[in-house]
Amino acid sequence: MSSPPFIDQASGELDLGQIRAEAFRLAGLVLLFGGIALLLFLLTLLVGPGRLLAGFLTVLSQFVLAVGTGIVLMYVIARGIQLADE
Repeated sequence: MSSPPFIDQASGELDLGQIRAEAFRLAGLVLLFGGIALLLFLLTLLVGPGRLLAGFLTVLSQFVLAVGTGIVLMYVIARGIQLADE
């Protein structure tokens, strides 16, 4: 029988290295999509309110956040399945 994910087999304690590695990967994805959405939002502020381009950039930043959320959730599920099979 395999050990549960994030548990060191030798000591039975939490494997902080593996937890840190997974957290950095997940944080990288969140920062990627959050950064893109923030950039689009800042461009919206530079364009000014009431312009058609500002509306388009707002919708685009919301789309980036929605797609990014979906990708992060898919990553978490896929990685969880991978860790459960190891």
